[in-house]
Amino acid sequence: MPTVDDVLEQVGEFGWFQKQAFLLLCLISASLAPIYVGIIFLGFTPDHHCRSPGVAELSQRCGWSPAEELNYTVPGLGSAGEASFLSQCMRYEVDWNQSTLDCVDPLSSLAANRSQLPLSPCEHGWVYDTPGSSIVTEFNLVCGDSWKVDLFQSCVNLGFFLGSLVVGYIADRFGRKLCLLATTLVTSLSGVLTAVAPDYTSMLLFRLLQGMVSKGSWVSGYTLITEFVGSGYRRTTAIMYQVAFTVGLVALAGVAYALPDWRWLQLAVSLPTVFFLLYYWALHRAGCIPYTENPTLRYKSDTTGEPTGSLPISKAFVPESPRWLLSQKRTTQAVKIMEQIAQKNGKEPPADLKMLCLEEDASEKRSPSFADLFRTPNLRKHTLILMYLWFSCAVLYQGLIMHVGATAANLYLDFFYSSLVEFPAAIIILVTIDRIGRIYPIAASNLVAGAACLLMIFIPHELHWLNVTLACLGRMGATIVLQMVCLVNAELYPTFIRNLGMMVCSALCDLGGIFTPFMVFRLMEVWQALPLILFGVLGLTAGTMTLLLPETKGVALPETIEEAENLGKRKSKAKENMIYLQVQTGKSPGP
Repeated sequence: MPTVDDVLEQVGEFGWFQKQAFLLLCLISASLAPIYVGIIFLGFTPDHHCRSPGVAELSQRCGWSPAEELNYTVPGLGSAGEASFLSQCMRYEVDWNQSTLDCVDPLSSLAANRSQLPLSPCEHGWVYDTPGSSIVTEFNLVCGDSWKVDLFQSCVNLGFFLGSLVVGYIADRFGRKLCLLATTLVTSLSGVLTAVAPDYTSMLLFRLLQGMVSKGSWVSGYTLITEFVGSGYRRTTAIMYQVAFTVGLVALAGVAYALPDWRWLQLAVSLPTVFFLLYYWALHRAGCIPYTENPTLRYKSDTTGEPTGSLPISKAFVPESPRWLLSQKRTTQAVKIMEQIAQKNGKEPPADLKMLCLEEDASEKRSPSFADLFRTPNLRKHTLILMYLWFSCAVLYQGLIMHVGATAANLYLDFFYSSLVEFPAAIIILVTIDRIGRIYPIAASNLVAGAACLLMIFIPHELHWLNVTLACLGRMGATIVLQMVCLVNAELYPTFIRNLGMMVCSALCDLGGIFTPFMVFRLMEVWQALPLILFGVLGLTAGTMTLLLPETKGVALPETIEEAENLGKRKSKAKENMIYLQVQTGKSPGP
């Protein structure tokens, strides 16, 4: 009996149908970028100092320049004008409206030394040195409230984590397509609501809601496209789907530069998913329904009722996964979708298509459960290792992005350049994945990322370019791991728990993201190199643990738990058979 991979080899592993579905789903992948790392621009903290009543009027009366105003009225400024806690969070207890103040060093008449003047916390807000706005400038998330910026980013990762526990089960239980459309709709609405939130608390709740569904939308699209294509194109499609995320990162830098106001920026990055839903709805409205005399070849229009040979357009783009339908014992629907794929690709379906199956012994429908991820020894080992890989990768990836943002000379350019690093990372994956496999590149990339972080500790501050170079090298390694671990995660689980396995394991990525903002910014207050030590240890450990996973290069997606359990054994058995045949024929293996 043919499997899905067998049928796809005949009807097209990456034909016109798969290309259309891929391009449409790439929009979902790109739209996740501003949700994942948008805090760099949404939570940008510009130079600031306390607002003191009367200073603006005195500055205008005396004709001070901005630099002179800061020098005369702000405490804690050094000769080079560097910011400090005093300059950002404290102010002189001075009545700047009194007429006795001189225009030249006005504080000299109050005290011989400025350090003798009393200071107090900011009571009248802050003045921010920026032409735009961010959640920091609008809600005054500085000084004692600076931790709220960390909480804002942690909140979206908490949403990712909570969503992983629910959305993955929904996708495996009720289907990838339904999960994709529902989560995309809620992602769009919550993004728009975040842009119009009247206060910090409501903004935080909308951000949490967006996190709960946006990752589910991304993973549902990822699972759909990897299950639509044949094994020969699966890894390339999966990598290019994640390259669309990198395109979203690069575009985010340009959009953020063009829209310096955070509300307009948030609205702009939320609209693409709205367009996805409108586009899908338009396709559905323009689609066709089967013509009853020959459902596989003839269709009639929804509007005219006339027969037509075209494929239903709405089903041609994003139908349900035939692999999932088979795992739910809905063979008839799976066969119909495979016929539609064949017609769209201009191929004839195989004669034995109606015998399509998963080759699973159990006759009842398989429902996913969390226990299945730990049911057998190898699945248990794979699940635990993948969880750690996701956690360490998230801390490295997000931590290095935040590091670049905290030390950037030009926020937009530095973010843009560091995002470009992810394109060669994808090229490295495409070049090595067929020649070397999955496991060794992941292990090497983890080791490189960890070593780069440790080397940054010993680079002096004067060599800023070298620090940035090492940070980009570490981010490239983390990017390679982040892209490849998705592929390996999908290849190590059987169909009926594949989406659940991805969501649960990647939930540790979200758990790492929850703590990363606090680890980066709070640990830097203790010692600037302390986060880099943590990143280095995580990367080196992850590189070692990766070697315990089986290689999945050239192996068909497992359809059952038994196949997933025997992934490594099947490879060893194939090697033993090859050696046995060579001995029997009297030929040596070669030099």
